[in-house]
Amino acid sequence: MHDRVAELTLIRREAEAGDAKATQAQHARGKLTARERIELLLDTGSFREVEQLRRHRATGFGLEAKKPYTDGVITGWGTVEGRTVFVYAHDFRIFGGALGEAHATKIHKIMDMAIAAGAPLVSLNDGAGARIQEGVSALAGYGGIFQRNTKASGVIPQISVMLGPCAGGAAYSPALTDFVFMVRETSQMFITGPDVVMAVTGEEITHNGLGGADVHAETSGVCHFAYDDEETCLAEVRYLLSMLPQNNRETPPRVPSADPADRRCEQLLDLVPPEGNRPYDMVRVVEEIADDGEYLEVHEHWARNVICALARMDGEVVGIVANQPQVLAGVLDIQASEKAARFVQMCDAFNIPLVTLVDVPGFLPGVGQEHGGIIRHGAKLLYAYCNATVPRIQVILRKAYGGAYIVMDSRSIGADVSLAWPANEIAVMGAEGAANVVFRRRIAEAEDPESVRAQLVKEYRAELMHPYYAAERGLVDDVIDPADTRSAVIDALAVLRAKHAAMPARKHGNPPA
Repeated sequence: MHDRVAELTLIRREAEAGDAKATQAQHARGKLTARERIELLLDTGSFREVEQLRRHRATGFGLEAKKPYTDGVITGWGTVEGRTVFVYAHDFRIFGGALGEAHATKIHKIMDMAIAAGAPLVSLNDGAGARIQEGVSALAGYGGIFQRNTKASGVIPQISVMLGPCAGGAAYSPALTDFVFMVRETSQMFITGPDVVMAVTGEEITHNGLGGADVHAETSGVCHFAYDDEETCLAEVRYLLSMLPQNNRETPPRVPSADPADRRCEQLLDLVPPEGNRPYDMVRVVEEIADDGEYLEVHEHWARNVICALARMDGEVVGIVANQPQVLAGVLDIQASEKAARFVQMCDAFNIPLVTLVDVPGFLPGVGQEHGGIIRHGAKLLYAYCNATVPRIQVILRKAYGGAYIVMDSRSIGADVSLAWPANEIAVMGAEGAANVVFRRRIAEAEDPESVRAQLVKEYRAELMHPYYAAERGLVDDVIDPADTRSAVIDALAVLRAKHAAMPARKHGNPPA
C-alpha cells in the first residue's frame, strides 16, 4: 500500500505541475495558470479537485499519443469567505484549453453538483473553443453546458470570468450567466474572429478591437466588469460573491455595519439642484445613502444614463437602480432599459430588495430609438419591475415625467413604498411642454405670446406639478427631508423583509424580446 500511495503522489504532482514549457509560455503571455487563478479566487487551502486524473479517450490525429491528466480543465469546489463555491478553469497549457468530450463531461459534472448543492458556480475561461480533432463530440459538449447554464439560471449565481480567448459557440455560455468579468488586453470574446470578418465583410480589425474587454464593457454590453489585471479581477469576483446568496432560496449574507441606520445625509440638501434642467452626479447620492459609501456598480461603462449597483444599507444587500442626470439628462433609452431590466431580474431572482432613485425626464425621443424598438425594449424594464416580488422602494428625487415615471417602479406598477423629496415634479411632461400643448391656441392668439406662455407655465406648475400633488392622491406615500432618505429607506426595508407576494400559477411569462 505504501508503494501505491507513493505512485499516486507522483501522479498527482505530475497532474498539478503540468508542462514546464507550457507554464512558461502562459506567463510570457501575461496570464496566470489555471491553478494560480483558482488559488486567488478561493480561500487558501480550501480547493477540492474533482476528476484530476481524467483523460480523453479520443483517437486519431495524434491524440492517442497525448493524454494528459485533467484533459485541459480543472474542476472542483472550495470556499470564498467560508461559503462554498464551485469552479471550473480551462487550462490553456493543455490543448490550448480546447473543449473535448472528456473535458466537457467534467464541466457538466461540476455544474450538476453546483445546482444540486445550491452553491454559486464560477467559470474561469481561457480556451480555444471546440477541440477540432474530436469533431461533433466537442460541439455536443457545448450543448450540455448551455443546457445547464439555462437550468441554473435564477437558481444559483453564475459568474463567467474571461481570462483568455473565447470564440465561436463557446461565447454563448458566458452570455447565459449572470455576470461576465474580463481582463483588458488578454481576454477576447467574439462569434467570428478577425480573419473571418475580413474575409466576409472586408473589414480589418484586431482581436481586441473586435471583442476586447473595453469593447464589451462600453459598446456591446456583454461584459459587466473590466479590469487591467487578473489579480484585481479575481479579487472583485470574490467581492461580488460576498454580496450574493448561495441560491434562490436564501437571502444575501448580512454584514454588521458601523454606519448608523439613522444617519442623516445632510449633503443631499446641497447635492441635488432643485432646478430640473441642472445636472448632478447620481453616484454621489448612492454613496451618501449606502453603508460607508461603498457600492459595486454593474455595467459601469455601458448605458451610463442609468446606474445599477449592489450596496449595503444597515448591513443588508440592496440593488440600486438610478437615473444619471449627468448622462443624456438621465433619460431612458434602449440600452438603459435593457441594462436596468436585466439587473432588476437578477435582484428579484436572488432575493435582493430594490431601491429605485428617480430623476427621469422621459424616454429618449428620435427616429433611431423608435426604429430600434424603444417600445419593446422599454417594455423589458416595465415587465421586470412588474414581475419582481422582492421589497421595492421608490424615491423620487426631482423630476419624474411621462411613461418613464411609470416604468421606474412607480406605485401603480407595484412599488411597496414610494417616497419623494420636496422638489419632486411628477407629471405627464414638463410644465413648458404641457403648457404649449394645453394652451396652444390661447398662446397663439395673445398679443404677447411669450409673456402669456410664461404665465400659463407658472399656473400649470402651481396647479398640477407642486411637490404634494402626487402625495395628495396617494401615489406617493410620503414627502421626506432629503437628509432622511437613508433612514427612511432602511425603515421601509426592515418592515418589508418578510414580504411574500404570490404570483399566478404559470409555466413562465413571455417577456418582451
